[in-house]
Amino acid sequence: MAGHGGLINGTWDGVVSPESRPNPNILKLNPMLQWEEAEEPLHAGIDPGPNGIGPGMPFANLLLQKIPNYGIIGLVPCAVSGTSIILWQKGTILYNQLMDRAMAALQNGDGNGNENVIEALLWYQGESDTTTLIDAKAYKARLQQFIMDLRTDLNLPDLLVLQVALASGLGKISKSQYVERVREAQLNIELPNVKYVDAMGLPLQPDNIHLTTSAQVRLGNMLSHEFTAHQNSFADV
Repeated sequence: MAGHGGLINGTWDGVVSPESRPNPNILKLNPMLQWEEAEEPLHAGIDPGPNGIGPGMPFANLLLQKIPNYGIIGLVPCAVSGTSIILWQKGTILYNQLMDRAMAALQNGDGNGNENVIEALLWYQGESDTTTLIDAKAYKARLQQFIMDLRTDLNLPDLLVLQVALASGLGKISKSQYVERVREAQLNIELPNVKYVDAMGLPLQPDNIHLTTSAQVRLGNMLSHEFTAHQNSFADV
């Protein structure tokens, strides 16, 4: 979910839409594992690739609009662009980094006796798994294992996972059956509390892979709506 909105030849154009603007009630865990006011690009210093607008800030801003008394939102960016799901399996560098950042985010509450709580994992990944049939076929099992391991290691067996169904794939494979195989896996995860929003049809940049800035904003809004719908259904139980 690093986001490439607004990237032109690998350089961010610096344009921040109203939906992505900073808010003192939206923090991010920076590369030094310290909280600071969040701003775009959210993954700067975390994802080594070029970074632009992603869905994280629109997600958080809309959430605060929908639930004004929600409190402080802490975003914990962990994404690394261009990585396949096998690189996120338990024991890998990326998995360990994610766990380190998640555990750091749980430390040091707000000073008023309120502890930090991980409410959800926002997951947008899979384009790199559309290049071979082997990876596409294995995607569902690998993603499910990743989710199960993460929930176990965080001691959050019911952690909400909001995943994004792919809008594209890589290269010529983007029009092949491999994208559909990965999408089918994403739409049919056989685990509780795993929801999805579908990015298919959102505007793409000229590379036909990454979402435009406006599409990233729409995606963030979709994720926020799904999150609040889950919160409301949970409250009704």
